[in-house]
Order: sequence, then structure tokens, then C-alpha cells
Amino acid sequence: MSSQYVYTKVVSEIERKMRKVPRSFLKDAKANKKDEFYTQLKDIESELKHYKKHFKGKVVFCNCDDPKTSNFFKYFAQNFEELGLKKLITACYKTQDLGFYGTFPSSKNSDLNNLDIVYLEGDGDFRSKESIELLKQSDIVVTNPPFSLFREYIAQLIQYDKKFLVIGNINAITYKEIFKLIQKNEIWLGINLGRGISGFIVPEEYELYGTEARVDASGCRIVSPNNCLWLTNLDTTTRHEDIVLTKTYIGNESNYPTYDNYNGINVNKTQDVPKDYGGVMGVPITFLHKYNPEQFEIIKFRKGDDEKDLSVHGKCPYFRILIKNRRLQKKHKPSIAVTPKSNISEQMCLIDL
Repeated sequence: MSSQYVYTKVVSEIERKMRKVPRSFLKDAKANKKDEFYTQLKDIESELKHYKKHFKGKVVFCNCDDPKTSNFFKYFAQNFEELGLKKLITACYKTQDLGFYGTFPSSKNSDLNNLDIVYLEGDGDFRSKESIELLKQSDIVVTNPPFSLFREYIAQLIQYDKKFLVIGNINAITYKEIFKLIQKNEIWLGINLGRGISGFIVPEEYELYGTEARVDASGCRIVSPNNCLWLTNLDTTTRHEDIVLTKTYIGNESNYPTYDNYNGINVNKTQDVPKDYGGVMGVPITFLHKYNPEQFEIIKFRKGDDEKDLSVHGKCPYFRILIKNRRLQKKHKPSIAVTPKSNISEQMCLIDL
């Protein structure tokens, strides 16, 4: 079984869930301000192995993490020397108590159980003045932030010009504030997505939701929503790899209907993006997981010329991202040659000759 086939099956399942389950577990959690979804160590290890070169000599800040229980703290403390870190800071929010932060290594020793703990005057919220002062001292932020405050959380990282790698719900890329940053190539998706993130540890009072919910050998209660991603502005070689295009538009026009309210064609799957089409194409949001900014240009999100949702024959497909193939624009320079009238309709929206 090819990796492309597996990827396509995973993406199709994510899109099916996003269309048919509007009140997903994480969406309910967001509405109820339930943000205690703790990341498993194996998921952190699976993602962080792709970014090790970025951490040498850096101060890492995990600003939504209790050092006594956080697997982010555990990962960075255990790999402190291998990564060449300068310092690790973890800060903890407490709803009815004083927040605190810990630094590693301790001034006493490098034992994981001996941290320099400092209690804050406030509750340790990432938006507090004390937490922002810690943020200013850091180089890279890595954590699982509260999903209910995701827009605000990312905005703060951008405001203070911080490098970061964080987990979020895949629907976060549909937020206009987040999408604009992706479009400007200021942030992008990480390596793992969907089932690439195996699940979250939840407290005792949380419902064990879904067919993949379980209690592991350590007694941890795990839910697996399969609709999360990593979001980052740390570069990887993977995001500069071209999507291999195998389909063609010419001869298969019926597979690519045009939008009612925009001069472009609809493409239902990333694997179906045609290699010979130079006009604008609407693709699923999961396209961003394979997106190479050198290969494609992001034009717009979701809306047609009338600023209504893109539609085909009166029906709106799930949110589409409008893109254009940069490679074709460079390869085929505009020509001043006159196109015969009989071929005008046939040539529209094809490769710019």
C-alpha cells in the first residue's frame, strides 16, 4: 500500500468528519471552555524529531504546561543536551490558585524532579503581564494551547515575533486571522495531522468520546478526535517538496466543474490537482498539509467574486482554498499572439500561452 494512498484515505476521513460532525468533541469542548487535552509523549517525539536543528542555543518556553505533569517539559528536559538548549521554561495556569513557572536545569542540579519553581502574583494565564515577560525571554514556544483561545494565542506569538510549534484543531486554518498568516507564508502546517496525532490525555470528569477512546496501560484516559494538526513557523525540508501531479485537465474537463461565482475550477481532492491547468483552482483545506509555497500561490479562501461561498451548480462544496500553479506561470510566458475566435472558449482558464 503506497504512502500516497494512505495519506489520501486519512485526509478523506478528516474531511468527512468535518462535513458530517459539526458538533465534534473538540468543538463542544471549545464552547464549554474545556481545554484540558494533554499531549502524549509519543506524539511530541513524532513531531519534534523534524525540528531538532532549530533548538541549539535556544530558550524554549512551554507556557501552558505544569512541569510536574507536562510531556512537553518531559521531552525537552530529557533531550536538553542532545538539542543543545540554553534553558527551558514552563509556566502553569491555575484557575483558583497562584500560577507558577519552573526553569530547567535547576540551579541545584539537572535532576528532572528538582526545578527552580517561582510562584507568580497572578494565575499564570498566557495573556498575563508575568507570562508575557517570560515570553519575551524565550526564543521558541512549544505547547498545546487552549483551543478555545487559539486565535488570541497565535496573535500573541506573532505580536512578539516568536518562533513556535503548537497543536490546534484543523478547523483553526479556516479562521480568517490564521488563514491570512498562512497565505502570507508566515506560518504553515507541521508534519503530522489527523491520525498522525494519536490522541490526548483527558481528566477523569471528561467523557471518553469516540470509537478510538481508551484507557492505556498507564491508566491514562485517551480520546482521539483525529482532527488536529501542528502549526508552526519553524522550517522543514518537507514543506519545500513539490506535490507530485499526475492528473490532466485537458480531456477530463467534466471532472473539474467551474464555479458559479468565480472564474476557476473545483478540485475535490489534492491528488486530483491537474498538472496542466494554469488558471485558478479550488482545493480542500487539507491541501495545506502538502502545500509548497514555491509550487503554488494561494489566491483566496472560500469566497467567490460576490463574496458568497464558492458554489458549483448552486451547491457549495466544503470550504475551498483558491490556488494557482506557480510552476506553470513561470514556464509559460504570456504571448501577444491572437487566439482564433473558434478556440477562445476552449482556451479559457488553461495554461497561459
